[in-house]
Amino acid sequence: MEALQLQFLYLLPPLFLTLYTITHHFLNKYLNLPPTPFPILPILGHLHFFFFFTKSTTLHRSLSQISRRRGPILLLRLGSRPVLLVSSPSAAQECLVKNDVVFADRPNLLNGKHFGYNFTSLAWAPYGGHWRNLRRISTLELLSARRIHALAGVRADESRSLVQKLIAIGDDDDVDLRKLFFEHVYNAVMRMITGEEAAEEEEEEGWEVFGGIVAEMTEVTLEANVVDFVPLVGRLFGIGDCVERKMSFVQEKRERFMENVIEKHRRKKKEDEDGMEKSLIQFLLDLQREEPEYYTDQTIRNLLLVLLQGATHATSATLEWAFSHLLQNPHILTRARFHIDNHLIGKERHLITESEVAQIPYLHLIINETLRMHPPAPLLTPHLSSQECTIGGFRVPRGTMLLVNAWDIHNNPETWENPNEFLPERFEGVGKNNKNGFDFLPFGWGRRGCPGEKLAVAMIGAVLGCLIQCFEWERVGGGEIDMREGKGVITTRVQPLKAKCCPRSFLVDHSSFLK
Repeated sequence: MEALQLQFLYLLPPLFLTLYTITHHFLNKYLNLPPTPFPILPILGHLHFFFFFTKSTTLHRSLSQISRRRGPILLLRLGSRPVLLVSSPSAAQECLVKNDVVFADRPNLLNGKHFGYNFTSLAWAPYGGHWRNLRRISTLELLSARRIHALAGVRADESRSLVQKLIAIGDDDDVDLRKLFFEHVYNAVMRMITGEEAAEEEEEEGWEVFGGIVAEMTEVTLEANVVDFVPLVGRLFGIGDCVERKMSFVQEKRERFMENVIEKHRRKKKEDEDGMEKSLIQFLLDLQREEPEYYTDQTIRNLLLVLLQGATHATSATLEWAFSHLLQNPHILTRARFHIDNHLIGKERHLITESEVAQIPYLHLIINETLRMHPPAPLLTPHLSSQECTIGGFRVPRGTMLLVNAWDIHNNPETWENPNEFLPERFEGVGKNNKNGFDFLPFGWGRRGCPGEKLAVAMIGAVLGCLIQCFEWERVGGGEIDMREGKGVITTRVQPLKAKCCPRSFLVDHSSFLK
């Protein structure tokens, strides 16, 4: 009798789990909710999938494996949160076009609470009047086509400095391209923000301090996922308080960093010269004088941090991936150099400009192919449904978090031929986006799409153009390049990319070339 009781007790957990899963399955069917992978566990939901997958791979790849086995529209339960996972162009279009307003909100995550100024930043503010005003300032003023064009001279100066740094390094030493790209993009964006060229010591200190802050943010954001999705575990083991203290500490660093930049600019009290383009800080401080109650110091810091971090981190990561593929495929690098040299034939020799890069289609094919294989934010920034809607014929309840797996859409063999191969030519003749539009969305789409797309593409093109034009490049050691991905919201390489470069012959007298 006791043996039978013990057997019954042993059977209770699997019986309970089976009953729970079957009940959940039929309830979803009855309510016409999207398919839910089996099994679903109490409290954890589907998080057990990630305990298995993410040991050896990244989150976007783990989600891709689940989608390719279970379907392109799935309803996951990640701890306490219902999550709609979308991994097909048609479903992404339904979410980001047909239901753009419905999914224009952001979920309540610790990232938005601490780094998004309690959900008041451009990236994390809920859809409404405040967000619309921040978006208007960003797209029509700070990142407008007119302002990007007007500040092209600043970025050209930084491109010349970049070439001079590489000439000074010479062909004997390895070049740390991760460091080089981050420093370059940081300096260019900071000059756009302040309108001033920092002293060499200040430049080095600035990008190194900011790079450290970005690294700390990446680390603590990964830790925050546990608290965001399983808050009960966070409360029971004290993880939540620890993570929030870390996030507050990092946010204080971010605030001090940008406050020092703004205060230094205020102290100088320089008047604008006639015909000179206002810096971004000047523009925002002018708005503050007109509407001091709305354009507070916090709002200005908020906007500038979103611009500086978004541009520096994502753009430098994309440049590093692009060069990784060029070094891995030297025939593509050679062809790109041929197109640049051919475009500049008959002109006085000079460093290629952003406007000339725009006239060389092959460079844009390389940029698009890099963004296809390595979208900066492979899961895009999460959205939240503000009301019930229908996606793919399924009912999606209000308060559901949306994850669009841009990486899976970009790398799905059902959509792209030989998706694991770096083939810039696949974008020939298709313009900005590919066939259906929604099989290529590296900057998101709709109201919540990235407002910095034009600036990012211009900077990536200019850097690729001048480095391909001016130097011969080769891999360190001549072996295969490690193409493994690191973990984080922005996907970087596991190992920093290092290469050797040799100035081309016309750079011997570089003083005239770089005038």
